[in-house]
Amino acid sequence: MSQEKKVFKTEWANQPLTIETGQLAKQANGAALVRYGDTVVLSTATASKEPRDGDFFPLTVNYEEKMYAAGKIPGGFKKREGRPGDDATLTARLIDRPIRPLFPDGYRHDVQIMNIVLSADPNCSPEMAAMIGSSVALSVSDIPFQGPIAGVNVGYVDGQYVINPNLEQKEKSRLDLEVAGHKDAVNMVEAGASEISEAEMLEAIFFGHEEIKRLCAFQEEIIAHLKPEKQEFVPVEKNQSLIDEVTNLTEEKQLKAAIQTFDKKEREYNIETIKQDILSKYENEDDEENEALLSEVSQIVDSLVKEEVRRLIADEKVRPDGRKPDEIRSLSSEVGLLPRTHGSGLFTRGQTQALSVLTLGSISEYQIIDGLGEEEQKRFMHHYNFPNFSVGETGPVRAPGRREIGHGALGERALKYIIPDEKTFPYTVRIVSEVLESNGSSSQASICGSTLALMDAGVPIKAPVAGIAMGLVTRDESYTILTDIQGMEDALGDMDFKVAG
Repeated sequence: MSQEKKVFKTEWANQPLTIETGQLAKQANGAALVRYGDTVVLSTATASKEPRDGDFFPLTVNYEEKMYAAGKIPGGFKKREGRPGDDATLTARLIDRPIRPLFPDGYRHDVQIMNIVLSADPNCSPEMAAMIGSSVALSVSDIPFQGPIAGVNVGYVDGQYVINPNLEQKEKSRLDLEVAGHKDAVNMVEAGASEISEAEMLEAIFFGHEEIKRLCAFQEEIIAHLKPEKQEFVPVEKNQSLIDEVTNLTEEKQLKAAIQTFDKKEREYNIETIKQDILSKYENEDDEENEALLSEVSQIVDSLVKEEVRRLIADEKVRPDGRKPDEIRSLSSEVGLLPRTHGSGLFTRGQTQALSVLTLGSISEYQIIDGLGEEEQKRFMHHYNFPNFSVGETGPVRAPGRREIGHGALGERALKYIIPDEKTFPYTVRIVSEVLESNGSSSQASICGSTLALMDAGVPIKAPVAGIAMGLVTRDESYTILTDIQGMEDALGDMDFKVAG
């Protein structure tokens, strides 16, 4: 990274946007200081020197809100920041999603993106500043990254779309949309809305993408000026003879038939049995070379499973559980299961099941959110739990992780617009969704279960809400849209698009 301070300026949503490089955090692979209005965010990108073993990309995105950024002293006895709050966790996930797909296939170095909010202007989103900062930090580093990307917040105020609405505009807006992507396409959308039409939502996404293209062009000017040297990354060359050999073995073992087993646990067992049979043929002395070979064979089997699932969907329009692309799994629901709770709903879709339990409290039991902005009071909460037994596994029982926090917030965002206002219904409402079985779309099952619990408790909601996860499989020039995706389709497909309304 250049060791000389460089400053680049533009305008963003009627506010000055300045990117500074070369002065701060010079031992990171890449760093950028983003000044957006009076918001200041330091974003850094660091990569490990050696790749990690395994077949996954170890990317971590962090977003830290420092209370001094808003002129506050943290509460509690210690008077210092603790672990990131839910909002910070959700922002980290928001930044992760558009960045993760843009690293080269096979890149296995640990990459850590850190975003530290140093100054917070409530009218200039630190979250969106951190997204741009993350992209710039990666782009000016030596880490291989196929960006840049950018993200914007889109509001809909008095019939007009607004980029990065201020606090006053947010109060009036019928739409809260975060959209991110690169100059050619959108690759992340997250939104909550007060029942706007599909046409209005699509127009908002296109409106946001136009601004994203402008921000990406600004970043490309920065990259062209700094001319960063990228690490030479050469993917491991494929062993075609081994691939052919393993392919023949999977055909002998009837891998295709195993994939088309309707029951999830039986399918997983059949595929794993075939994989272990094939691995046993390559087992030798317990040395490092043999371990590397077994790892390669295992990855080949996994890629063959993925390719066959995608071929079945794209060419034969058949899914692993036998459904057509637009077919929904069998549904069942029940209410009033728990006699001593205020409301409960059980929703089952195929092999995914969620039990949602509602509690009503006095208005004084609201949640206090002490963040960088003004102190907020939240009277509707939705929490999501995903125990190990829901997927037939064992493991340590820990506090809710990033995924559980994210899925809980997703359900909350879908449901909060139907909760009556405080004057009409002066209660605090908390819903906890316990996932009891999971084979994909569990967050959407929690939305359906929560609607049942709300109605069981007699909450006068504006309308019932349901959620479903949509998928996509592309092959050559064609694509297939999937309704109600299951776990295997989520992992092996090209999109996981959750929609509730």
